[in-house]
Amino acid sequence: MKIQHVTVIGAGTMGHGIAQIAAQAGCNVHLYDVTSGLVDKAIVRIRRNLEKGVEKHKLTTRERDLTLSRIHSAGSMSQACQGADLVVEAVPEKMELKQALFTEVAGMVSPTCILATNTSSLSIAGIASVLPNPERVVGTHFFNPVFVMKLLELVHHDGTSPEVLAAVQAWGHSMDKECIVVRDSPGFATSRLGICLGMEAIRMLEEGVASAEDIDKAMVLGYRHPVGPLKLTDMVGLDVRLSIGEYLAQALDNPAFAPPALLRELVERGDLGQKTGQGFYAWPSP
Repeated sequence: MKIQHVTVIGAGTMGHGIAQIAAQAGCNVHLYDVTSGLVDKAIVRIRRNLEKGVEKHKLTTRERDLTLSRIHSAGSMSQACQGADLVVEAVPEKMELKQALFTEVAGMVSPTCILATNTSSLSIAGIASVLPNPERVVGTHFFNPVFVMKLLELVHHDGTSPEVLAAVQAWGHSMDKECIVVRDSPGFATSRLGICLGMEAIRMLEEGVASAEDIDKAMVLGYRHPVGPLKLTDMVGLDVRLSIGEYLAQALDNPAFAPPALLRELVERGDLGQKTGQGFYAWPSP
C-alpha cells in the first residue's frame, strides 16, 4: 500500500502544513476547502514557508519549485479525491463533522483508499463506525507548525488494518517524521498528557500561585520543556484546548481535565491566544 496520491481536506493551519510536507516528500497532493479562497491563501503560505527554507539554505530553489508543482488546488471534493491513495481531513474538532465528511468521501474513493483523521483527541473508532471498510481508518495527529515539528502520532482503533498502519508509518517516515503508535483512547498520548498539564497551569495562574511567565519558566528551565504550558496553550488556541478539556474530563471521568473558570472567561471574551493577538500573553497582530 504505497502512498503516492494524497488529498488534504481543510486548508487551514494544519491542512496547508500537511499538504506542504507531503509534496516535499514527493507525493502528488490535491488540497480542498469548502471556504472560498482559502486554498489559494494556503498555497501562498506554503510558498512563503518554502522561500524561508531556501533563504536558510535548508532547501534548494529546485526543491522549492518541485514541491509547489506537486500541489494542486481542487475546485470540488470529488475532484480532490479522484485517484487518492490517502485522504487526510484537517477540519475542526467535531465528531459529527468528521463523520459526515468521511461518509461523503467514502463514496468518492476506492475501498482501499486510506482515510486519515488529523484529530488530537476524538475517538478514531467513533469516526470509523459510520463508514464502510472501517479497517482503513487511522488517526494521523500532526503538530503545529507541521513543517517544523518532528512528531507524528499515529492512532489505531481495534479494527485498523495492520497494512494500513504500516503504510501510514512509511508515509510518515518519508516526510522525515518520528512516528509513535498509540491505541485509540481519549486524548491518545500527547493530548492526554498536555491537556492535564495545561489545565493545572491555568488553575495555578487563577489561584495566584505565580505569574504566567514564571509558571512557564518553571517547566522550561526545571523540566527542559521547549515551551511552557501557558504559552503552548496560546499557540494551540484557548478555544481548542477548552473543547478538548471538556471532552477529556467527561470521557475519562477525571476532574484534572476540567477547564478552569479563567479559561472559559478568556474564550468568552474572544482572547484565544496567538491567533487573536491576546491570550495568557500578548502576541503580535495575527
